[in-house]
Amino acid sequence: MAFSVKFWGVRGSIACATPNHMRYGGNTSCIEVSCNGYRLILDAGTGIRQLGNDMQKSGASEFHILLTHTHWDHINGFPFFVPAYNKDMNIEIMAGHLTDKGGIQQILSAQMDNPMFPVPLEAMMAKTTFTDFSPGDTFNLTSDVHVKTAPLNHPNGATAYRIEHDGKAIVYVTDTEHIPGKPDQNILNLIEGADLVIYDSTYTEEQFTGKIGWGHSTWNEGVRLCKAANVKRLAIFHHDPDHQDDFMDDIGKLSRAEWDGCFVSREGMAIDINNLEDID
Repeated sequence: MAFSVKFWGVRGSIACATPNHMRYGGNTSCIEVSCNGYRLILDAGTGIRQLGNDMQKSGASEFHILLTHTHWDHINGFPFFVPAYNKDMNIEIMAGHLTDKGGIQQILSAQMDNPMFPVPLEAMMAKTTFTDFSPGDTFNLTSDVHVKTAPLNHPNGATAYRIEHDGKAIVYVTDTEHIPGKPDQNILNLIEGADLVIYDSTYTEEQFTGKIGWGHSTWNEGVRLCKAANVKRLAIFHHDPDHQDDFMDDIGKLSRAEWDGCFVSREGMAIDINNLEDID
């Protein structure tokens, strides 16, 4: 697949390892995007551990990690990311919310510092570059992979990413809280005409009213935004840990009844951006 997405972790807040979290998966946020063989990673939740094992086998030696933010469910897989300990790897880690907080290297180092973790960041032998930018910046990862960014409404800040390749676009929008009745113009601008939008759908509409200020959204708001911005497909993402498999089945049915462009992301799901009609 020349331009594809694979979900290695779709859960929000905390990893869930129970029999009731098997069909959709229990690992936290981590997505792999492949562009003509070049692989980049979105977020470093617990799903990145298994992705790292796969990358070691594949022979990949150069890639980027783009972080939406550094709440634990989006970075706590990083210390277990085997390629970072490989001296033959070249990694650039990028974040857009820490320019006034010491930068991404300092935050990842603190996560692995005593007494939080026994192995320091310095033990990672890969050739690693840490890059901080401001939300709204644009940049190229390779000659044919272009990235646009936008700020999100989340405690401590977060960044959304639009990845463009070969005339197609994937947009990753998590974690963010919407204001009812007031579509987020930053998001609308970023997702306009995208082929696939991966959107923070942590809560139902009923749950959302009791979670104001927690920094998350609903699949219903994702539908409203995607329809307004002429998006082709919407991936419901960042599942609440209390939303077990049967509950997620129901969300899938309800969302498709609202708009047939929806689907619920599942751990292990791989999507060819050039064949979006094949998504089940």
